[in-house]
Amino acid sequence: MPSADLARAIQLSLAPVFLLVSMSGLLMVLTNRLARLVDRARELKRLERDSDQELGRDLRQELQGQKRRMGLLIKAIEFGSVTMLLVALVVAIVFISVVAQLDLALMVAPLFVLAMVCLMVAVSLLLRELQLATAQLRRTF
Repeated sequence: MPSADLARAIQLSLAPVFLLVSMSGLLMVLTNRLARLVDRARELKRLERDSDQELGRDLRQELQGQKRRMGLLIKAIEFGSVTMLLVALVVAIVFISVVAQLDLALMVAPLFVLAMVCLMVAVSLLLRELQLATAQLRRTF
């Protein structure tokens, strides 16, 4: 295989790799938000055990909001992870198609579109979680 073809294969495979890098940043944000929520939920549970009836009710209500937010973040992390897997598969298929001189565009296009749909769902879930967090802040302050 000529080195020019190999260079072309690397060039075609490189563009989606930047998407993988940005996805890792998004997943880092999501996991950090989830970790903070888990820490807060643990604190709320501890406070609930040590509180009176009325305060306990308020803490349970806040804990329910935290649980909804955690569920959204977990789903966003799942969709973000699927996005990364699909993009990595696209990179592999593009590289193989150039190296093996096969036309695999019929596989690449739907996988990339599916990856973008998963990315849109992940970001939509993050936006919803941010809305819930903002609403919780407004109720608190």
